Amino acid sequence: MPQVRLPKVQKTERISPQPVEEPQEPQEVPNPIRITALIVSHNRADLLRRAIASLEKSEEREKLEILVVDNGSTDGSTEVESEFPNTRFIRMPRNFGLTKAINVGVRGAAGEYILLLHEDTEVPPDTARVLAAALENQSEAGAACPLLVTPDGAPAPQIADLPRPGHTDLAWRPADPERGEQPVEYARGAAIMVRSFFLRAMRQIDERYGTYGSDAELCFQVQRSAKRVLLVPATRVVHHGRTELSRAERAARDADFKLGMALYLKKHFGMVRGVVFRISVALGAFGGLLSFSDFRYHLRLFGALWSGQKIDGTQPQ
Repeated sequence: MPQVRLPKVQKTERISPQPVEEPQEPQEVPNPIRITALIVSHNRADLLRRAIASLEKSEEREKLEILVVDNGSTDGSTEVESEFPNTRFIRMPRNFGLTKAINVGVRGAAGEYILLLHEDTEVPPDTARVLAAALENQSEAGAACPLLVTPDGAPAPQIADLPRPGHTDLAWRPADPERGEQPVEYARGAAIMVRSFFLRAMRQIDERYGTYGSDAELCFQVQRSAKRVLLVPATRVVHHGRTELSRAERAARDADFKLGMALYLKKHFGMVRGVVFRISVALGAFGGLLSFSDFRYHLRLFGALWSGQKIDGTQPQ
């Protein structure tokens, strides 16, 4: 009987199961940036250079982001970027006004706190730390600002009452540093710190404001949220203020301010108040035309008030 060959059976190795590592939760990398110093600048290269240089000397510099939003400058401000490699620049194609530039900067800011600055300020090393500590330690504070001083060290006009019907001529006055930390109703926007989540919770500052009015709106919204604007005189920021303006620049600035005031009154006191204010300032400009006192200025002012032309990117360049 023939033998039947059976196929060889391959021996199988017994493989011990290897322990499977459980997937680990991705670890959150801590954000090293605690404060963003946000500077909006337009055609003031020399002052911008000073402002950035002062911030570079800040305490805990590694936790401070310096962010500049340049509003379409044509004076050589672009050269400043190459001088400060540790500063971030966002360049706007034209002058969209202060309010839009702030909103653009806030969207790009990395800090937990945002120090809003004008380019005509010089900030001592302790300012960012002191203001952040004030907001951190005082839960009722929604915004904190340093004492503004002139280049010779005297307190500069900085605080006023918020606008209301019948009281629209802002009587800026210096704060009294002897009173120590103090709540104020309205502080100039040249230097003011807020929590970044508050600005984002606002969605943004109302962009119907051009250049003037955004600081009043911010102070109003802080107090509307049951918080306070806190002035902290322990730290002092030099405010150089505006330089000389041409007739056309002065008319554009004044029209933007008055239109911002009309919007503020309309938003917070009703449409009638806003419309009445706008008509009254337009009639005032028209009266200036008839008096032939600085005719070209009043002509430009009346034209901007009549058309509603603000400094918001739609103005003639």
